[in-house]
Order: sequence, then C-alpha cells, then structure tokens
Amino acid sequence: MVTSIRTALVLSLIVAAAPRAVAAQTLTDVNIVAIFDAANTADIETGRLAVSRGQSKEVRELAQSFVDAHTSVRQQGRDLARKLGVVPVLPAGDEGAAQHAAAMAGLKSTSGAAFDQAWLDHEIAFHQAVIDAVTSTLLPATRNTELKALVEKVAPAFVGHLEMAKDLRAKLGA
Repeated sequence: MVTSIRTALVLSLIVAAAPRAVAAQTLTDVNIVAIFDAANTADIETGRLAVSRGQSKEVRELAQSFVDAHTSVRQQGRDLARKLGVVPVLPAGDEGAAQHAAAMAGLKSTSGAAFDQAWLDHEIAFHQAVIDAVTSTLLPATRNTELKALVEKVAPAFVGHLEMAKDLRAKLGA
C-alpha cells in the first residue's frame, strides 16, 4: 500500500497522525495537479514562517530560497493546469490540509534555535516524503505526458532541497 500522496507531502515531525492508505491507481491527473499545488503551497508557507521566525541567518536564507523555488514550481503547475483545462481536485478524504495546519501550529509554538531545528527537521521529512511520493506514486499514476514531464523536471530540485536542509542541520549542530 502507498501512503496518501498529499499526506506524505505535508509530513511533519510534529504531526503524529498516521497517513491514510490510497492505491496509486485511484489517483488521476486532476488529483496529481492538486497534490502538486498543495505540496508547493505547504512548503511556501513553512518557508515564509522560517523567514520571519528563523534565528540563524542561514535558516532564513535557505527558507527564502525554498519559498522562491516552490513559488516558481507552483506557478509552472498552475500554468500547465490552465493550458490543459484541468481544475485540480484533491483525492477524496485527503487530510493533508489539517495535518499541514497542525504542522504550522507546532512550528509556531517554537522559537530561537529550537525553531531552526524543528523547521530543518520538517523540511528534511517533507522533501524525503516528496521524493518517495514522486518515485513510488505520482510518476507511475501520471497519464498526461506534459504533467509527467513537469514532475520529472522539478524532481531533482527536491533532492537538492533535501541535501541543503541536511547540510544546514549538520552545520548548525541541530
């Protein structure tokens, strides 16, 4: 069984809710476009929070770079959806929004070096979940060639973000 994609994309070290199982074949391109948008929006929101609350300059700068990258990728997805005439719809029963809200609340409850560590841990879990979801579920379920090409094009950036977050966590001793 494969974890619910959006749930996986908004994993948080703070949220203990178990992901809802969903079979890959139940996902449609319309769902994948919605998942893509929601995942980018979630990381834009956590990034903006880190820009404003991060203690270290390095965390604030990394967060801003993530915000910029995810804003660009989200727009590419929205442009493609418009071109294809697709109205994004999340899978039925998706709990990602509630889990993301809980993750944001958890991050907001910390400050200083503890916030920096919590945000970096969240970003590591988030980007690993994205990589896993893209590999095991999103790409196999994607039918539209342009959508598949977009997901394949941006996938390496998630690997880069994961490595940057891990490197900064190691540097800060978090």
